[in-house]
Amino acid sequence: MEDYKKEFIDFMIECEVLKFGDFVTKSGRKTPFFVNTGFYRTGSQLVRLGKYYAKAIRGAFGDEFDILFGPAYKGIPLSVATSMALSDEGVDVKYCSNRKEVKDHGDTGILLGSPIKDGDRVVIIEDVTTAGTSVEETLPIIKAQGDVDVLGLAVSVDRCERGKGEKSALAEISEKYGIKTTAIVTMNEVVEYLYNKETDGRVIIDDKLKCAIDDYYKIYGVK
Repeated sequence: MEDYKKEFIDFMIECEVLKFGDFVTKSGRKTPFFVNTGFYRTGSQLVRLGKYYAKAIRGAFGDEFDILFGPAYKGIPLSVATSMALSDEGVDVKYCSNRKEVKDHGDTGILLGSPIKDGDRVVIIEDVTTAGTSVEETLPIIKAQGDVDVLGLAVSVDRCERGKGEKSALAEISEKYGIKTTAIVTMNEVVEYLYNKETDGRVIIDDKLKCAIDDYYKIYGVK
């Protein structure tokens, strides 16, 4: 596993973004782990987060895209932080997000940030996806702006579980919409790295939690 992935896993633990316990996902699944990017709350954390996303995005899509689109609401700071990190690396792309409600005065319309025009190549940035619901809502908004080429989707963590069928959510999205998907890390990498590893004097994924995660994947894992 690449060093930046290990650093990112430690970073998520440090920021309490990655938690273990008893949770319910947006899609209604009871899960022993949860990822909430809303816990990145300081400027320094967002700077680091943007750099991790930038590394993953450049690895998957190179520098040949024009707009980084972050769906409202969590995608808004992600698109801003990552576009700034890309700029630091000499890649100047525009950021764009949508509003939940169309604004009819001042800066009118449904979009924040850069407009999207014919010929633009777009990468969508999100926190995590379980069943692909957000992408279904986001793509029509982007496509309504013109003849746009949506290259793919970047998330922070691939949960490595089924979407609506038997394939993983990211695989389903890739197949259904013909776009590429990538993640900074996968949950398989998270478990591999943290299992029986002592962090700040404690083991985060011990045998009991590992069994709970394994049981979860017996139900929701990709067959």
